[in-house]
Amino acid sequence: MTEATSRLRELNLRRRYFDLVAAGTKTIEVRVKYPHLADLTAGDTIRFRIKGTDETCEVAVKRVTQYPDFETLLDGEGPADIDPTATRDEQLANIRAIYPADKEALGALAIEIGRLG
Repeated sequence: MTEATSRLRELNLRRRYFDLVAAGTKTIEVRVKYPHLADLTAGDTIRFRIKGTDETCEVAVKRVTQYPDFETLLDGEGPADIDPTATRDEQLANIRAIYPADKEALGALAIEIGRLG
């Protein structure tokens, strides 16, 4: 993908996950398959922001994989790249605390990322 066709997305991220992305230890971001993310693709850039602050971290999207739910996503991706500080069961509970069942029903995205700069 050329720079002319790559897009910049701005997404909020909680402090805990922002710090892991900034450190380069979180390389898979989990999101619900909302319509505004349906066309997210390798080559795009995401600027993560902690809501209410000027803190940002830019990453390149390397891959986007769709899953029917969070359990299948965790099994397919493995938990270590999603949150190296939590077990699989802790991660599932944490993700579901952010996204309730009606959101999970939309599908899940595993977004492989790499730090820029």
